[in-house]
Order: sequence, then structure tokens, then C-alpha cells
Amino acid sequence: MINSVNMAWLTIAVAVIVFSIKLLAWWLTGSVALFSDALESTVNIVAGSVALVALRIATKPPDAEHPYGHHKAEYFSAILSGVFIILAALAILHAAIAGLMDPQPLQAPLGGLALAVVATILNGGWALMLRKRGRALRSPALLAESGHLMTDVWTSVGVVAGFALVAVTGWLILDPLVAIAVAINILWTGWKLLHQSADGLMDRAVSDAERAQISAIVTANGDGALEAHDLKTRHAGSATFIEFHLVVPRAMTVEESHDICDRIERAIRREIEGAMITIHVEPDPKVEEAPCIPIADGGG
Repeated sequence: MINSVNMAWLTIAVAVIVFSIKLLAWWLTGSVALFSDALESTVNIVAGSVALVALRIATKPPDAEHPYGHHKAEYFSAILSGVFIILAALAILHAAIAGLMDPQPLQAPLGGLALAVVATILNGGWALMLRKRGRALRSPALLAESGHLMTDVWTSVGVVAGFALVAVTGWLILDPLVAIAVAINILWTGWKLLHQSADGLMDRAVSDAERAQISAIVTANGDGALEAHDLKTRHAGSATFIEFHLVVPRAMTVEESHDICDRIERAIRREIEGAMITIHVEPDPKVEEAPCIPIADGGG
């Protein structure tokens, strides 16, 4: 099974190939729109390199200075990807406005169009593969790269369509107009990526559905305890941190309560990959009126 670091290496290789094809298409045609498409692919190379560094850091085991691990390094990668995307969009806008002021005739349109289509298909196939593996590995960096590549794919589809219209109609002004539309779309994508990554750095809780799943697991596997409460969760890269208080009968031994905790932890880890669990055990007078997670038999 290919891990996240190897996926990052392959992403860089694919980005270099796609960029080379797009650059050749621009060189053949002189199209500002194809130039904007190629310029966005340079961002894929840089962002892929940043993701690789972040993933190598994120996969390091916890140490004395980072006892909770290095998972959040992936969010920094995603933020840098967002910054690079915005910078690329600004560069594309600059080139497009210059082309709008002085539209240039296209050269070798069929050859450039064919190359652009090949690059788009290659990029799209890899983006789908990256999304699949990113979800399987719960990797924000890989998912961010997948999202960026899919934006690149749809951008390329628009560029190809616009380029074909220019070739058929001879309306040269369409070329820089398509490039401007590409830049606006990329700016929006970069902003969304920055927002999502910043949310991850702010210790966002798991979704309502995943929280309900955790509660159900505790309920089904907490036989012997009375209730659980104060459930708190957060995502950090591929890790999900889960903590809660478990109320047990006062007469229960430490060993018995420890066995219950072990059973709950095993059940959670079976269902939630990368779960990091902390359970605080309390005696029964601590049963709370506030919303809690009931236990199946109530300590029967």
C-alpha cells in the first residue's frame, strides 16, 4: 500500500510532467490562456514539494518536545498551498490583462489543443487517485493537493474550450478573457483552502455524525460503568483526539475500571483510524445532570 509520503513524491512527478506538456502547448501557440494554465501547474510542483516536507514531519513519532505528535504539520502545508495558488492567480491576471490590451494571433492551434487535452486527462486521473488515498489515509495535505489538482483540471477544461472557440471563431479577445476567468476561479479556490486549513489549526471538533458514532461505541462497550460525559474531540492531521470522563461505581476496583477503559478504547480504534484516546475515570457521586453518554446496562 502506498503511504502518504510516496503519494507526495508521485504527485510532484505528475506535476512536472503535466507542466512540461502545458508549457509546450503554450510555446507552440502563444496563447495567454494556455500560459495561465501552465503557470498554475508550477504551483502544483511547489505545493507538492511543500506537502512532501510536511508529510515527512507529520509522520514522525511523538518526542519529548512534541508529546502529541507532529500531525498539524500537514495544515501548514495546506496553508502554503493556498498562498501559492493566490500568487499564481495574481500572476495570471497580470499576463491576461496585458493580453487583453494587445491580443495576439494563435499559432499551431490543433497541436496546442491536443497537448492541453492530454495534460488535462493526466491531471484529472491523478487528482481522483490522490483524493481516494487522501481519504483512506485521513491526510489533509493529500486532500488539499487533490482539491487543488481538481481545480486545475476544471481550469484546463475551461481553457481548452475557450482556446477551441478562439481557433474556430478567430475572436482573439476570448483568449485573455478565458485567462481572467481562470485567475478568478483560482483566487476563490486559494481562499477556500486557506480558510479550511486555518480551521484545522484551530482544533476543530469532529463532525456531528462522527461524534454520534463515538458516543454509540462508548454506550455499547461501557458495560460496568454508569455513564460518560464531557466528551471532547479534535482533529490534527490524520489523528483524532478523543477524551471524556467515565463514571464507575465507587466500589469498583482500579483493575476493573481499567478493563472497561481498555475495552472502550479497542472498540473506538476499530472504528476510527488514528484515534488518540484519553479517559478520566470518576467515582459514582460524580454522575452529572448535564448531557451525558448513557451506558448500556447502567453498571447493572
